[in-house]
Amino acid sequence: MKYIIATLGCKVNQYETQAMEALLAAHGHRRAEAGETADAVIVNSCAVTAESGRKTRQTIRRLSEEHPGAVIAVGGCYSQLEPEKVRQLGAAVVFGAAERTKFVEAVEKAVAEGEESLWIDKPFERRAFEELRAGAPEGRTRAMLKIQDGCHNFCSYCIIPYTRGRLRSLPLESAAAESARLAAEGFRELVLTGIEVASYGVDLPGKPGLADVLESVAASSGEMRLRLGSLEPTVITEEFCRRAAALGKLCPHFHLSLQSGCDRTLRAMNRKYDTAAFFTVTERLRRYFPGCALTGDLITGFPGETEKDHAETLAFIEACAFADLHVFPYSRRPGTKADAMPGQYSAAVKSRRAAEASAVAAATRARYLDEQIGRSLEVLFENGEGEGSVGHSENYLLVRVPEHGLQGQVKTVKITGVSQGELVGFPI
Repeated sequence: MKYIIATLGCKVNQYETQAMEALLAAHGHRRAEAGETADAVIVNSCAVTAESGRKTRQTIRRLSEEHPGAVIAVGGCYSQLEPEKVRQLGAAVVFGAAERTKFVEAVEKAVAEGEESLWIDKPFERRAFEELRAGAPEGRTRAMLKIQDGCHNFCSYCIIPYTRGRLRSLPLESAAAESARLAAEGFRELVLTGIEVASYGVDLPGKPGLADVLESVAASSGEMRLRLGSLEPTVITEEFCRRAAALGKLCPHFHLSLQSGCDRTLRAMNRKYDTAAFFTVTERLRRYFPGCALTGDLITGFPGETEKDHAETLAFIEACAFADLHVFPYSRRPGTKADAMPGQYSAAVKSRRAAEASAVAAATRARYLDEQIGRSLEVLFENGEGEGSVGHSENYLLVRVPEHGLQGQVKTVKITGVSQGELVGFPI
């Protein structure tokens, strides 16, 4: 079977796509080459915003047109919420955000026997963590391991708890075993990801925490360096930082879920911290990991956010001195509390505020990049072709050197300058 697979959304979706591709390869199937018509079009969908849903539908239509006659199979968060809409787009296989192994089996049956499938479960009845084989597409130097699924935060703008369900965690022993396997396969970096990794372990016997799984993975992962996915700031305690810093192999890059720099807006979002607590977290991380990169997410134009609130946010992101900030205009998502809130803003207002926040973030990023000049950074090279070699430093900055053929290697690079948003330097 020849297939095309498209992934929308977060790193968890990327991980699950990689796991499905491993299953497909194990059964003798392969990706369709450029110019080939696929037997199956697989879409791993996203529903985090209404815009994500629109992009999912657009992707299904485009790939259906490019591969006429192919079986259309859709899984993920969007099909969990809107299975009938997905079927109306011609999907023969429709699954939700669970049972990836069964999803792959259903795709095979649809191609071989013409059998259609619709399987949508009840997310809050999920109890077991679905263990999938971790890894990465052929040629990658960085692997991902999903250690947690589900969320119980119920932020007022977010639909994901209703698609992913209850918190579920990968047992410590399984995380250690997968890490050891990936190290033996030659991966140089491992990213621990999940829907809400800060809550790792609350469902497991003994309630191990994120620091416990980090220590377990570090002990079994050989020379691989470790990186954490997006974090709720509430997990960044003194104890967590002390234990994480002691590992000696955790990359000093922390992506924090900020969302707003205004306390009034944070309360409306049902976030579990205020700006004072968040700022304390940034200071704590910089104390334990000097020079670390702090990045984050921000939503602009949230319902009821005044111009004064927005100004407070701009001042706060300046004070936090982010190395990078992902800024999103608020996108209404039916089914969330925020969708029914008064004070909804026009696209123009949301976009203008996003542009203003992005301008502040660009300035703090430029300062952080300039601070790297003269430093020596450990760089994992992912691409050794074209104009030299390119990779990511431990603090997750893109670094380019003139030497060729460094893909898959970790080199110490002396940083000499900044060019078009990248660091440049030479191996030492």
